Formats: sequence, C-alpha cells, structure tokens
Amino acid sequence: MPASSSPPPEGARPVRARGELRRFVELPYRLHRGDPHYVPPLRGDVRWLLDRRRNPFFAYGAAELFTVERHGRVVGRVAAVDNPRHNAAHGAADGFFGLFECVPDAGAARALVEAAAGWLRGRGLRTMLGPVAFTTHDECGLLVSGFDAPPRVMMPYNPAYYPGLLEACGFGPAKDLLTWSHDLRPLDERLARLARRTLARHGLTVRPLDPARFDADARRIKTVYDQAWRHHWGFTPATDAEFAALARRVRGIADPRLIQLAEVAGEPVAVVVVLPDVNQALPVARGRLTRFGLPIGLVRLALAARRVDRARAALFGVVPRLQGLGIETALFAAAREVIVAGGYHGGVELGWTLEDNRAVNRYLRSGGCTPSRTYRIYRRPL
Repeated sequence: MPASSSPPPEGARPVRARGELRRFVELPYRLHRGDPHYVPPLRGDVRWLLDRRRNPFFAYGAAELFTVERHGRVVGRVAAVDNPRHNAAHGAADGFFGLFECVPDAGAARALVEAAAGWLRGRGLRTMLGPVAFTTHDECGLLVSGFDAPPRVMMPYNPAYYPGLLEACGFGPAKDLLTWSHDLRPLDERLARLARRTLARHGLTVRPLDPARFDADARRIKTVYDQAWRHHWGFTPATDAEFAALARRVRGIADPRLIQLAEVAGEPVAVVVVLPDVNQALPVARGRLTRFGLPIGLVRLALAARRVDRARAALFGVVPRLQGLGIETALFAAAREVIVAGGYHGGVELGWTLEDNRAVNRYLRSGGCTPSRTYRIYRRPL
C-alpha cells in the first residue's frame, strides 16, 4: 500500500538525508550519557539494523524513521514499522513502532507518536504496538520495572520516565515480558534425579554447539525455535535470512559450551542458548570498535570481556510433543552445569517469558528463579 501523503505533525519529520540518519543514530548516546545503567550499543550494529540493503527484514517489511527537534537539536526519534509477515500469520492489521528515544517532553513524544501513527494509518493498519525494532526476534519491550541495574545482553534499556511519555500519548499495556534471575545455587537433589531419569527414559543426548558445524547447528536450533514458540503471543517465525543474520551476531559473542542441544536419535527436540553477558564489557568501547583508524574500542572490549561473569539464557524451549515430560529440567540441569563450569558465577538472567505463560513461569519459580525485570509491549488504536 502507498504511504500516507499527509505531512507529519509540526516538529516531527521523516529521516531522509545522511546527516539526518546520523543524528537519529546518535541521539541515545547523547541523551543517556552519564546514566550508569545505559550500555551504549556498537554503532556498527545500529547502522546494520537500519540498513535497507543488509537487514533481511527489509526484504518483506517497511519502516519509516522520524525525528523531532527543539531549537535545531534532535530531542526525539521513533521508527514506524509495517511487518506484513506478522499480520499474515496472525490475521491482524497491526503496525509497530520502535527505537523510541525522547527527552522528558510530552509534546515531543506526542509529535513522534502521531507521525508514526499517521504513516501506519496510511498503510491501512489499525493498531499500533511497540516498542519493537523491527521484529520480536530483535530487542522489544519498554522497561517498566527493574531500573536498578544495566540490561543484560541483547535486552533494551530506557529511563524510568519513558512509560509515562507513552501512556500520555494514549498507549495502554498489551503484554508484559518478564525476565528471571537465578543465583546458580545447586539443583535440589530431587530435580537432579528427575533430570537423570528423563535423559534415560527418552533416549536424550545433550551436547554443546559444535563450532566446526556452526551453521548446521544454527539450523537445528531454528527447527526447535520455530516449533517451540509457534503458539506464543506475537510470534512469527524468522525467515532463513533473518535467523542466519541473528546467528552471525550470536556467533560473535557466544561461548559454545553454553549453547546446549538435546536430541533424540539425532533429531533436535530442545535447546537452551545461554550467552555471556557482554554488556558488562561493552561500555568500555563507547559504541565504537575503532577510533582514528585504530582498533582502540576492540582492544578495550577484548580486555574487558575477560572479566565477564554473568550470563543470559536467551532461548530455552522444547518441541510441543515433548513438553511437560521433564525435558525442561534435564536441559536446565545441563545448562546450569556448564554455566558454573565456565566461571559465570555472577548469576544468570532467563527470559523473557510472557506474563501469562503460567506453566513456564511456575516452572521457573519452582527451579529457584525470581522475577527481575518487566518489559511492556504497549498498544493503541489507530
């Protein structure tokens, strides 16, 4: 569908020129400078996300970027996102917004939201959800509780005033996403025995990812991912190109020992992907791997990475036909063992999980996990 021809509200305008894109990218680095919990992403990663030639999302989806200025300076930004694969999978007419950043100015936030809403409305969409940038395989959700620490790897962060800005623009909660903390205490012996019996009963073998067969193992992980999450709210399977891009990103930070595949007769049936929390090291790079043509940020990052002692369980799933049979416990036991052996004694964050996924949330509580943060997907009609 053609984009709306009506101009955006005064003060918000679409990003067109290269300089405007640079200011769009740079805003959060300036806005959150001095915030001890902000982890500046690598600028190269941000530019890749926005690159319509390289990001596989743009093979089927569309996005428009907007900024708002005050006194000649960018004070807010947002992306309006049209994801037709999501709408086809869910029989919906949802538009999305993401990459929202704004000073504590209700007028600026309103100008951004209305600009994004007008673009989405012009494409025939009826509901606005977010923040999502650009799919639920990317960072999504607005932090609404748990502002007392930096985010874990591949999770978003925002100041505590952001929820109020969006709510003042007419947004209400659509779904909360929960993360969980585990201090890596030893498994209860009853659970440990259950894990051992489960492995034997179902003929399960659990092995780490094989770096020599990374691409093949990544495809096996996608097989489990697509099945285990297919009935979850908002889930749409990633395209092969999208998952390959995500796998390449993970490969750059992964400790292969922490990625565990469970198989039956060689068929992948469960997976846990645990990542070192490189957000502990990332601030030293200040968003750049090179400066003045020298790999200053890269060297700083490599040195700081040696001190990483936390982890995040980003994926943890079992194919539907084997759910509820204890395989989750067996996989959790295997993951805990390799996390501890790998020296990640600072604890592990799991998730996110959906607020109303009672079975999984109950299981996590029974395994000694406690809620740590809440991220919210907001909704408003168009």
